[in-house]
Amino acid sequence: MARIAGVDLPANKRIEIGLTYIHGIGKSRSQKILNQAGIHFDTKVKDLSEEEASKLRRIIQEEGEVEGDLRKRVGLDIKRLMEIGSYRGNRHKRNLPARGQRTHTNARTRRGRRIAIAGKKK
Repeated sequence: MARIAGVDLPANKRIEIGLTYIHGIGKSRSQKILNQAGIHFDTKVKDLSEEEASKLRRIIQEEGEVEGDLRKRVGLDIKRLMEIGSYRGNRHKRNLPARGQRTHTNARTRRGRRIAIAGKKK
């Protein structure tokens, strides 16, 4: 099992999909990284040599923020929005959708379970 950027990649998956387990790497970024490293997309994670794994680690480190650094930056960005009192920051504070979605119906994932109100039957 390969360990890259502090994440254990699943051994039986293709490396293209395995890299997406790292926060901040999606499928397209994974493909770019593999092209740079010269590794075939269909290679399984368990079949990676130590040399290929170290090459991947180096490329990911050079390429930019992933995992902890990225999570920290996103958290600080949201905190800054809340401190300056922007609309988006207020939506984050109140645990509501911040990107213009309707909340009259839907948005249950963000707002949580329905709360029954006494005497509200039609």
